[in-house]
Amino acid sequence: MSTAGTATDAGPAGLPRLLGRFLGAGPRPADGASTTAHDLTVRHRLLLALSALLTLALFASYEGVHGDAAPLRGSSAPAVFSIDTALYALGEARQAATAETPSTSEFQRQIAVAAQSLAAAAADDVGDAAGRQAVWTVTGLITVYTGYVLKAQQEPSGSVLRAAYLSYANSVLRADGTGIVARLDALRADQRAVVHRQTSFGWALWLGWSVTALLVLALGAALLETQLFLRHRFRRRYNRQLIAAGALLAGGSVTLVLFTVRTHQGMADTRALLDRSPAGPAITDAARSTAAYLSGTGFRAAAAVWIVIGGALLMALAETGLRRHLDDYRFRSR
Repeated sequence: MSTAGTATDAGPAGLPRLLGRFLGAGPRPADGASTTAHDLTVRHRLLLALSALLTLALFASYEGVHGDAAPLRGSSAPAVFSIDTALYALGEARQAATAETPSTSEFQRQIAVAAQSLAAAAADDVGDAAGRQAVWTVTGLITVYTGYVLKAQQEPSGSVLRAAYLSYANSVLRADGTGIVARLDALRADQRAVVHRQTSFGWALWLGWSVTALLVLALGAALLETQLFLRHRFRRRYNRQLIAAGALLAGGSVTLVLFTVRTHQGMADTRALLDRSPAGPAITDAARSTAAYLSGTGFRAAAAVWIVIGGALLMALAETGLRRHLDDYRFRSR
């Protein structure tokens, strides 16, 4: 056997026999026999297995956070703002209708704002089918409410009929459980619950990212140990493919973690802003702030495809980094 082969057999015992059998590398040769081929096979399969597992875990964990950013930015948060705007406009319309000097033009303007806001909420797919049905029901009730108010304004000030029409209008607007405001409050609560689900970092995500962190550490340790193993057994100082794999692992992991922290922070800020229930002009400012919080989430979410590409590249580097040694040692051992 060559000098390299002799140096190989004098090396350390390597990974445990149980790991080799688990990875399908077969039993480790008995003491005194050459173990290099077995040890190379174990490390080769371990690197491939850890790379594959890390790719799956990282993709699932990353998507668990970034997958909710698009619907939050595009539908959930705007729907809450639309409902808040409708509620505020209805409040302003009521004040215009019940003032000592009613303003028909102001009333109709606020009603138009409320109707447009509800149409926007429906376009944002607010809630499920029941939520969309609630929006159309409220839209119909607003028409009824508007009719009563306009009839009241046609009657003389202080007349019984005027007071009756305004009472009917107020009952449509304020009735407990079935009035416009109650229905919109319930719809807003449901939509905020959706926002909380989309922005929460629950136990499943904690578990996924914990497993991912452990796999990153395990793969990093395996790459380092394999580099040291090759240096000891084959007298080669560096393996460029394994070094590149380590750099890819470190750089990719840090980048994806930073992306995730940035996205989750923006989602958490959006939830906190919505929980403060902005009203009036503050709604527009809150919508702008939300757009700023969630800017770039689409770009960061698209990075999920690079997790798959990076995982494939990690496996390719592990394969090419060890394949030459496996083939070379088998050739020398014949």
